[in-house]
Amino acid sequence: MADNALGTPWRKPMTLPKGIEITGPKLPASDSVLTPEALAFVAGLQREFGAVRKGLLQRRAEVARRIAAGEKPGLLEHTRFIREGDWRVAPAPPDLDDRRTEITGPVERKMMINALNSGAKVFMADCEDALSPTWENIVQGQQNLMDAVRRTIGFTSPEGKEYRLAEKTATLVVRPRGWHLTERHVLVDGEPVSGSLFDFGLYFFHNAHELLKRGSGPYFYLPKLESHLEARLWNDVFNFAQDYVGIPRGTIRATVLIETILAAFEMEEILYELRDHAAGLNAGRWDYIFSCIKKFATEDVIFPDRVQITMTVPFMRAYTELLVRSCHKRGAHAIGGMAAFIPSRKDPEVNERAIAAVTKDKERESGDGFDGTWVAHPDLVPVAIGVFDKVLGEKPNQKDRLREDVEGKVRPEQLIDFNVPGGTVTEAGARNNISVELQYMAAWLGGSGAVAIFNLMEDAATAEISRAQLWQWLRKGARLEDGRPFTRELYEQLKREEMAKLAGMKNLEAAAQLLDELVLQPEFREFLTLPAYERLS
Repeated sequence: MADNALGTPWRKPMTLPKGIEITGPKLPASDSVLTPEALAFVAGLQREFGAVRKGLLQRRAEVARRIAAGEKPGLLEHTRFIREGDWRVAPAPPDLDDRRTEITGPVERKMMINALNSGAKVFMADCEDALSPTWENIVQGQQNLMDAVRRTIGFTSPEGKEYRLAEKTATLVVRPRGWHLTERHVLVDGEPVSGSLFDFGLYFFHNAHELLKRGSGPYFYLPKLESHLEARLWNDVFNFAQDYVGIPRGTIRATVLIETILAAFEMEEILYELRDHAAGLNAGRWDYIFSCIKKFATEDVIFPDRVQITMTVPFMRAYTELLVRSCHKRGAHAIGGMAAFIPSRKDPEVNERAIAAVTKDKERESGDGFDGTWVAHPDLVPVAIGVFDKVLGEKPNQKDRLREDVEGKVRPEQLIDFNVPGGTVTEAGARNNISVELQYMAAWLGGSGAVAIFNLMEDAATAEISRAQLWQWLRKGARLEDGRPFTRELYEQLKREEMAKLAGMKNLEAAAQLLDELVLQPEFREFLTLPAYERLS
């Protein structure tokens, strides 16, 4: 639902802390979420760390320019002492020691209850890729998190079905937005607040003490990091926050998603910067491939259909092997990638094939040494747990598998050797990218960030790789496997045909305009959510 259809304007600006302005309407959850005390804390974070954040974003742009000019990323010489040093991250708290299966989903009330009740060990509640950041979604999402922590969360469907928490639930972990995003509805000293600091700040301020009282803690997933310096900023934020509310440093735990190509060269450094707060690293597949396309946009490399870029192709294999080795060398958890399949109630044959593929993927992960994995649907939880149970047994993890063999087998330069043996670009792959992008962005503009498309749960990461591939194929003159060039004319034809199949879909024209803007312009846009956010009413 669009922001301008919600709530009423703020009528008491004088109740807000000095320097804070809220431009979004007042919502039912505003009084409990946007308290003066919580907003003062968020403002403190923004004033303390906003300039550093901007500097790191400028550094990203400078590194990208150097790569575009031909510089190859590699291991950092000045951090060699970290890679060669003898250190380990802090031990995991009891409720984060066994992470054999984690489920993810947006901070939406019904989905949260189902995820917490799913039997998974961990639930990652998402304020990032699986959430369309309308003002209502952001504020109500924080209320939902507060209610989940206090076990008061409930939901009644229009049909009268009631949803409540079971006695035993998954450990709650929250993913805030990435460093590049802002929350435009809240201004601090005239500037939009960082989306990362806003999401983190509200959740931490309202729930840290309550979580500790209940035997857990404030746990986070950190997205889109590109360097150990960005991890250092998060560590500084954590120390500031813990001091502010009077809890010991090291109480917070954070798992970092290694979903950018540059972060893959700094995995040990990222763990080192966060070592008192680090809980592990996660292999974020789609965003990682998207990052490879983006950072090497000027290279003469063409990625095949995304379904062909599996976790077993050489450069992805090198990435996951290094991730497990880096984590276990330092006593951190290594968490595998997403199984996005959504079971179908109408097609048992589709289910059988998909569950067999999910099982095979999780067997690869558990065999490689991962301590756990991600699923997107509650029905996949027992599948993933069953696979990891066979490897782990009664052990909470397999961090004792140090994977020392990786150091002699995987070289850093393999991370940027993007050759995919036998890879092809197909019309079916192009159609899939166009259709998924249109359907996802239409839903996102309508306020939904986790969308079921072709029996898969898609989020912004899938949309990113879809549009990135279309842009790359046009820019690089890709040829389909049947010999036809992928031209603008062919793109336009396929787009028209796919749009015809989706006729009547809300926001379809707006999604198509956004797709054209992202795919047809010469320069590659850094993130699709930036121009999309401007269109989110």
